Amino acid sequence: MAEVRPRTLGELRSSGYQSRSVKEEMRENLVRKLKAGEPLFQGVQGYDDSVVPQIVNAVLSRHDFILLGLRGQAKSRILRQLTELLDEAMPVLEGSEVNDDPTHPISKYGRQLVEAHSDDTPVSWVDRDHRYVEKLATPDVTIADMIGDVDPIKAARGGHILGDELTIHYGLLPRANRGIFAINELPDLSGKIQVGLFNVLQEGDVQIKGYPIRLSLDVMMVFTANPEDYTARGKIITPLKDRIGAEIRTHYPEELEIGVGITRQEAWTERGGLDVTMPDFIGETIELVAFLARLDKRIDQRSGVSQRMPITLMETVLSNAERRALRHSEDRAVPRIADLYAALPAITGKMELEYEGEMHGHDKIARELIQGAAARAFQNRAGGSDTDPVVEYFEGGGALQVGDDAAAEACVKGFTVVPGLLDVVSDVGLAGSTAHPGVRAAACELVLEALVAQKRISRSPGGYRKAKHEGPSAGQGYQGFDPMGGLEI
Repeated sequence: MAEVRPRTLGELRSSGYQSRSVKEEMRENLVRKLKAGEPLFQGVQGYDDSVVPQIVNAVLSRHDFILLGLRGQAKSRILRQLTELLDEAMPVLEGSEVNDDPTHPISKYGRQLVEAHSDDTPVSWVDRDHRYVEKLATPDVTIADMIGDVDPIKAARGGHILGDELTIHYGLLPRANRGIFAINELPDLSGKIQVGLFNVLQEGDVQIKGYPIRLSLDVMMVFTANPEDYTARGKIITPLKDRIGAEIRTHYPEELEIGVGITRQEAWTERGGLDVTMPDFIGETIELVAFLARLDKRIDQRSGVSQRMPITLMETVLSNAERRALRHSEDRAVPRIADLYAALPAITGKMELEYEGEMHGHDKIARELIQGAAARAFQNRAGGSDTDPVVEYFEGGGALQVGDDAAAEACVKGFTVVPGLLDVVSDVGLAGSTAHPGVRAAACELVLEALVAQKRISRSPGGYRKAKHEGPSAGQGYQGFDPMGGLEI
């Protein structure tokens, strides 16, 4: 049976309602969740021992806080989930624009309403999701947007003088009263607007248009910022930094397994009407592309390599595999290494290059990242396997031509030409003899791509062949190739 909530001020008082600040409310609900062992931030991985404890400490301390992190580090997702620390619903005076507490109204409208109706004052309820207000900071944001302004039309219609509080058009901040107010990318907010936040953070009130009107707001203030903007360019003014209670730094996944889990969670992998199989080693290779990009000195690490890179890469890789499966009327789409090269646009658009990187170009760097990721994935899973028979085949003048758009069965048939290749993938557990042909083909491509990265064989638009080298030692050189051309027949 649905809970019957008080609808008047008298009923609310009779129910035993006790007013409390939003920070105290969040603290009490957090304490309850911690005692019950409930999860705090659904879908946020890799922060259990770093970011989450710091957020917990900030809330328990009733502090406003800022999340500092590069793009794609789940900052906004965390802030939006703070609503789970609010009560399911909150009583407000009906018609109030600033969520007036029925027992302690702060607006003139609220005070007049209670004075006129006393215990019969109507009360409505606001759910927790409507108590969260978020603003993306941009240079054109004004004080009127954030705090409010006098509305002459409102004054004329109501017959009020301009200095009357009833003529105010409230901004986002007063409308977030008794809730959470989040500002994304705080450094982009102009200095004079940042100054306007001083009183809210310290005294909890705002003044509008110079009139002697003070609104004692009750707001939990949270922010996000890029640490490069925050510390180097100094775009957050010092007095504002001093008033923010806690500075919490987010980070990219520190372990490959966590990164793979995040990407699989966020990527759209369910394709209706067609079975999709993502081999674990391909998923690992996709994630390694991002991990290696975050270590590459040619890529601007101050800008960061967002977690959106492996997410969109996985989706594009799946789409290319889906396209191939539909073309060959296959019952299952299985991505393989060639599909990563077909998904270069999902990588190049998410890298900001340093000067050296600009000299090489986005495409070249992206291809090298894919090649390095394949070598790492193979090393992680099958580093001790014997690939000498495979290399000897190519050293002896053998070649392999398999198209990147070829059907899975045709690929496996082509790979049987190379002695020992299918044995390698079976022995190291990448894909046994009973595995789907698409998985076996993907495993074979991983082995060959790893050998190319190790410069033991080479790859060109015409396929795989003996490594081009100079000097007495085989395998010391590297033949340039065009991965976008795939493994052509």
